[in-house]
Amino acid sequence: MDYRRFGKTGLVLSVFSLGTMRGLGDFRAFRATVEAAIALGVNHIETAQAYGNSEVYLGKILRDLPASVGDRLILTTKLLPGPDLQARLAQSLQRLQRDRLHCLAIHGLNTPDHLHWLHTSGLAQLAAIKAAGLVRFIGFSTHGPLDVILATLATQAFDFINLHYYTFFQRNEPAVQQAQAQDLGVLIISPADKGGQLHQPPPQLVQLCAPFSPLGLNYRFLLSDPRITTLSLGAATPEELIAPLEWGDRTHPLTAQETQIFNRLAGALLENLGTTQCHQCYACLPCPEAINIPELLRLRNLALGYGMTGFGQYRYGMAEKAGHWFPGKRGDRCTDCGDCLPRCPSQLPIPDLLRQTHDHLAGSPRRRLWED
Repeated sequence: MDYRRFGKTGLVLSVFSLGTMRGLGDFRAFRATVEAAIALGVNHIETAQAYGNSEVYLGKILRDLPASVGDRLILTTKLLPGPDLQARLAQSLQRLQRDRLHCLAIHGLNTPDHLHWLHTSGLAQLAAIKAAGLVRFIGFSTHGPLDVILATLATQAFDFINLHYYTFFQRNEPAVQQAQAQDLGVLIISPADKGGQLHQPPPQLVQLCAPFSPLGLNYRFLLSDPRITTLSLGAATPEELIAPLEWGDRTHPLTAQETQIFNRLAGALLENLGTTQCHQCYACLPCPEAINIPELLRLRNLALGYGMTGFGQYRYGMAEKAGHWFPGKRGDRCTDCGDCLPRCPSQLPIPDLLRQTHDHLAGSPRRRLWED
């Protein structure tokens, strides 16, 4: 396992972090997973008040660890934006059986309303928490659009950021670059699942990525980037740790062979999509019907270009059901107003592509991990 400096915090984190969003069920399995991760070199565990029993379970495990082990662990929890942060943090500290934490993140700074909260009361609340010595470092996680992320970074109020950035979603690269400019720690959210459900890749993608696995290639894309500190690993059993952590010491620059495979992937998109490929310029927004056109067409790119239909159905199934965690209407809400057409530099027939995307991906949505 390799370790990297977490930006200006000065903390040194393992390049894989254990995320505990999936630790909502059996306590014995949760304990076994945490203990196995520690034994394999993971020294950063991330949880959240919104993750069901995760904080309570983690507190029990940390209480029982030998001091020589527990003292080396770095712990982050997350709180949703809103009032009474310090009181809610006190609840988390009680559950985690801790007097203070290394890191606290605001969980999901995703919208302009969240930015307004940050400027009107959030920053003051966070400053009070830090002044009270309850946490050493403060960051934020985000599933929001790039402009919201960059505006949040512009406050220069944070020590680290958790965000989406993968082989198959590079829209947030400017935010990664800005984080580096501010010397922030960078945690990548869910590179296996949100990065493309790469733990169960389609045969077409497997063939394109050979001799690497699609998940391994995505890990190499991220681990070869020195701007990135750590990748979240949401294992629910010890067995799910083994294959990902085999990549934990492969942080060298991309090889010529790996670069060739990334070029092969780009070529496959061009071959399979031709002139209907969306190049993710986002010039089509805003949409009068609040359709997130680029994201839906990205899912179309992946489904038709790489056979990633299952992933596309999973993400598309969240439309109109996940609020600001996956904003925007479904593709079949298009009214053919034509507002987007003159703004598309590729002159795509966007309304037709949106309907095609809906027809291809509107399968049964997968249950979200925190839903009953």
